[in-house]
Amino acid sequence: MGVVEDLADDLARETLEIMAEKNDDRFFYEVAKVVGASSPTLEEAYLTAMRVRMASVRGRKFLEATLKALRDGVAPPQAPPDSAGH
Repeated sequence: MGVVEDLADDLARETLEIMAEKNDDRFFYEVAKVVGASSPTLEEAYLTAMRVRMASVRGRKFLEATLKALRDGVAPPQAPPDSAGH
């Protein structure tokens, strides 16, 4: 990765930790505003890193819930429909 992506990913990782501690899933928007005031380039890279990391967390939780349901003999969770309604 380049310097912008590295900085953005480090910031995203740290933001996720604070979001968990604060129990505030929207805190990253505040950080994005602060970053964007100085560097729109870093802001976009940061928001991309946040979206990717948050999606990864949701995906991992889905996998864990599916595995637990299978082991418990209950119906697994359903994935949300995609944008085409599937």
